[in-house]
Order: sequence, then structure tokens, then C-alpha cells
Amino acid sequence: MNKYIQINAADNVAVAIIPLLAGDKLRIDDREITLLEDIPAGHKVALKSFARNEHIIKYGFPIGHASQTIPEGTWINEKNIKSNLEGVLDYTYQAQKALPMTEKCDITFKGYRRKNGDVGIRNEIWIIPTVGCVNGVINQLAEAFRNQTKGAGVDAIVAFPHNYGCSQLGDDHENTKKILRGMVKHPNAGGVLVVGLGCENNQIDEFREFLGEYDEERVRFMVTQQVGDEIEIGMRLLNELYCYASKDKRTDIPLSELKVGLKCGGSDGFSGITANPLLGAFSDFLVSQEGTTVLTEVPEMFGAETLLMNRSLNKAVFDKVVHLINNFKAYYIENNQPIYENPSPGNRAGGISTLEEKSLGCTQKSGASPVRDVLMYGDQLKVKGLNLLSAPGNDLIASTALAACGCHLVLFTTGRGTPFGTFVPTVKISTNSNLFINKPGWIDFNAGSLIEGDGMDHLSKRFIDYIIEVINGRPVNNEIKNYREISIFKTGVTL
Repeated sequence: MNKYIQINAADNVAVAIIPLLAGDKLRIDDREITLLEDIPAGHKVALKSFARNEHIIKYGFPIGHASQTIPEGTWINEKNIKSNLEGVLDYTYQAQKALPMTEKCDITFKGYRRKNGDVGIRNEIWIIPTVGCVNGVINQLAEAFRNQTKGAGVDAIVAFPHNYGCSQLGDDHENTKKILRGMVKHPNAGGVLVVGLGCENNQIDEFREFLGEYDEERVRFMVTQQVGDEIEIGMRLLNELYCYASKDKRTDIPLSELKVGLKCGGSDGFSGITANPLLGAFSDFLVSQEGTTVLTEVPEMFGAETLLMNRSLNKAVFDKVVHLINNFKAYYIENNQPIYENPSPGNRAGGISTLEEKSLGCTQKSGASPVRDVLMYGDQLKVKGLNLLSAPGNDLIASTALAACGCHLVLFTTGRGTPFGTFVPTVKISTNSNLFINKPGWIDFNAGSLIEGDGMDHLSKRFIDYIIEVINGRPVNNEIKNYREISIFKTGVTL
């Protein structure tokens, strides 16, 4: 195994694959570079001497500039590199020619075909509150119903508490309704019990109208202030839903029906080298099969947004991408926060120093496919192919938004690890093998082998096979351990 990697021939930094020691020698283009200090794994080493303000290049693009003189062989981190990004930018559409796609294959999976034609990869019973005041009730109902049925005949019985639904105004109120609507109508649910209090902003009758068309056999409503024993009534309604859901069977579904969310969290210096390119390869494969992938985390596009803009299918889509980016920048400005203050303590410890560096790694999850549509927060998928979705970088909020827009599962790359999962299967892909070994209860698939001699073609095939198993019913860690949560984006005032 190599001890370091220069990702792009234009890069003037290399990345340590294993910890490197002061005095170690690196050979780059017939040049020998002596390390002046220890370099942790995943971190950058200067392949040349930098003058102050000189661009530092990684992935073939600037990731910032030297904030001071940096000698060759030095560790480059947040102490000596600064972002080039500032302010709101003007953009020009420079269309990029789409790369040839993978040949379409005759691949199917076993899924659940719903009455309206939608497809699910799970058949679960969900209990969803319209307001946080009834969280205790829905948790009791879920536990009681699991004890009664032992989960026989369905994939899971899950309550999804949240803190909203009342005391919200404007966009926050609408966003809560949109996310809950996406859950109620999600095809991974074979039955849904919607539970309200009765006095909340998010009234059950109004929410029912907001849903639009839905399968009345598969959705039930209960207002707890309007019934005597809410547990007794709730159990009766759950039994009605169970009668339908427990009879559902998997059938052959073409892979073109699959919708997948692309997500990263706890990124490190290996994210843009291993796991994110693997997701990019998978995204391109699925799009070539006429399936759908969705990229979100808008702040983690800043600095790499032009790469996505120039892959827009046409000028109209380009304009949507520009609006997506500038709208999110306006959110920061309205709240008097710096636009480009993004890498977290975990990111920095893992080797990511600037937002450009993080974004160039993050956007690799989208592969090379053209961007076909842009969704605002809470919107539903309408167009097949690669979509962009407006949501913040927060793992809980972004994953929930991906699931609520219609994704059947979320592919989540991580270099630091997280147990979190949202209301659809949340597949964790490690960027490095150490994480995979140390956290087997969190991580489902290891992409770290890409820096250990494994080829992308070989690993991509293994990953595709694994995902087919998952959508056919193989549970992932967040399902096995019942790590299932939702989180809704809040931007405004609470009464």
C-alpha cells in the first residue's frame, strides 16, 4: 500500500494515507521531498514552497491560499491555509459535455408496488405526530403494537417523534407540513397512523387536505383531545392498518424505479478519495439505468458549485442551480453569519481545512451525470436522473429531507462515523478501513479498500450487488439497532 497520494497531477499537495514522520521521503515526479514535520493520516503535505497568498491546489482546483509562507514538506492545515471564498458571486453557464453513460442492464429488485404505482423497498407501519406534544403517546403506541404483533408480517413498526407542529410561523410551519406529507405518502410505509393533539397549528383536518390524494385504506388519523382512551383507539387503528400491510408481498421491480439520496457526514481527508467517488460511480450507474439520485447539503457545494452548474441539462436548470446556491447564501447573510465558515472540528481533525476542499470532495458523490432538476426544501421528486435538493449540511435535517422528497434509501459516507439513521434505510459507507473495523455496528460498507489496492471497477460492482441486497430487504445497521429519527429545518421565529 502506498503511504501517500497525489490525487491530481496538477495538485501541489499530497495526502498522507498513513501517518508520516518528519524525515520521511516522498517521491513526486522524480523529485524527492523530505517531510519537515509529522503528517497525520488524511492530511496534506506541501509538495512545494508556498509564498503568502499563493493558491493551494487539490483535486486539480484551488482549495484556498497560503495564509503565510509554507516551506516544502510542511503539514498544511487550517493554521496556514485560508479560504478563497467570499460574498455572493455571479455565474455564467458554461455547458459541460456529458460523459458516456454505462450500458443499460436488465436489472430488477424485489419491491412493494403500491396502489398509486409508487414503489417501496420496505413495508413498515409508521406512527407520525402532527405536533411534538403527542410524542409520548406515539412512542407508547409503537411499543405496545410491537409487543402485540411481534412485528410479524411487516418490516418494522416505528414512531417518529419531532418537536414541531405548533408555535411555528410562515415558512417553518409550511416546511413542517411538507416533510410530514412526504413521510405519510412515502411508499416504504405500508400503513401510517397520523396522531394529533387537537389545538396545534398543524390541525389534522387541514393537514389531511394538504396531503392531496392518498390511500385511505393505508392512512388513519387520530386527534387525541377528541377521543377517550387514545391508546385503546390508537391500537384499534393500528390493527386496521396491520390487516392491509401484513398481506403485502414483494414483486419484481425494474431498477429504473429506484430513488437514492447521496449524503456525507463526519468527512475526513479520505472522503474525496474513497467513499464519495464510489457514490459518484454508483450515481452514474443508477442514472444510466434510468433511476434517480439526489444530492443535497447546499453549503457543502459552495466552492464547487460551478462544477454542478456547468453540468446542468440546459440553461433553465442552470438558473435553478444558481437560485439554489444564492438562496442559501442569502439565508446566512440574513442571519449575520459568515457564508463560508463550514468545516467542523471533526472535519479539521480528519484533514479538511477549507470549505472548498470539503465541497470538492462532497460533490464527487454526484458523479459526472447531468443535473436534470433542482428541488427546494420539502419538494417531491418529479424528474428521473440526478437532482439537487435544498437542505443544510446538518446530517439529521439533510437525511430527513432526502427521504421526504421520495428517496427509498440514503447512502451516507463518513470518515468519523455516526450511528444516525433517518426514516428510510441509511447505509453508512466508511472512507477508511479503520473506521469499518472499529465501528461494525455503525458502518455497513467499507470504501477504504480503494487506498489499499482495490480498484474502483471491482469495488463498484461489489457495492452495486450490496445495494441490490439492501433494497431486496437486507437490513442495514440503523434498522437492526432501530436508530431511526427525523429532524425538520427551522429558519424563523417560534411563538
